[in-house]
Amino acid sequence: MRCVIGPPLELNAVSDPLVVIAALPGVPEAVDEARQAVDRLYRHRVLRRASPAVSAESSLRGARASAALEGSDVALDVLRQGQASDPVVQGALRASAALGALGPVWRKTPRQALARLHTLAAVGLADESSLGRPRTDGSLSGDSSSGDSSTAAADLAARMDGLFGLLGSGTKAPAIVLAAVVHAELAVLRPFGTADGVVARAAERLTLVEYGLDPKSLVAVELGHLESPYADALAAYLTGTPEGVAQWVRHCAAAVSLGVREATAICEAMQRG
Repeated sequence: MRCVIGPPLELNAVSDPLVVIAALPGVPEAVDEARQAVDRLYRHRVLRRASPAVSAESSLRGARASAALEGSDVALDVLRQGQASDPVVQGALRASAALGALGPVWRKTPRQALARLHTLAAVGLADESSLGRPRTDGSLSGDSSSGDSSTAAADLAARMDGLFGLLGSGTKAPAIVLAAVVHAELAVLRPFGTADGVVARAAERLTLVEYGLDPKSLVAVELGHLESPYADALAAYLTGTPEGVAQWVRHCAAAVSLGVREATAICEAMQRG
């Protein structure tokens, strides 16, 4: 596997590797465009009185999109009526609903937060004894994310330690860059072996919230991934080349912008009553 934390970008010796990624071609412009879109969203008048309702609707739509990326596409009306029994859908809903309570945990002990997300997301997909526990062998199942099953358990532990180090590093890179790397590393490393895609996208949204871009969790970034060439962008990241990593981060920035569009539509629907 060739990803950001390892070769060939050779970022391990750099004091703030995410700043290097943030400067890759096209990334600054894409990140700035997404940030401006979020800023415009936060000025919407509906949010003065209804930001919790917008966040709740965005969370529902984001969970539906995350499940759809795993092949479990259920209509919003079905979700609202509580009629979806698919375990992937139910797991995505539970993980999404838990994000608000996991914010402080994500900053202090991200390993614990990920375990909790997996425990919620993988019910019905993994044995109860394995919920929240990183895989200890090469077994992978029940997930359509573009992962790499060649990552041995010993290597996985080291790579996850590197990812947790990035979260606690106090990077000066934009939150979108940090969130993009968190998402991609979890999606391709597949630390649990089941429901990793749902966990990765929940962790991305949690990072955008906790690291300052979207503190009210309004942006349906998962829907942005669903409406974009998600698998192709992850495959580009897997190459580990500067071009591939830049393509993935630009994709994530575009997903934020599309998620803003969805949140804006929610605001405007509420404004119309």
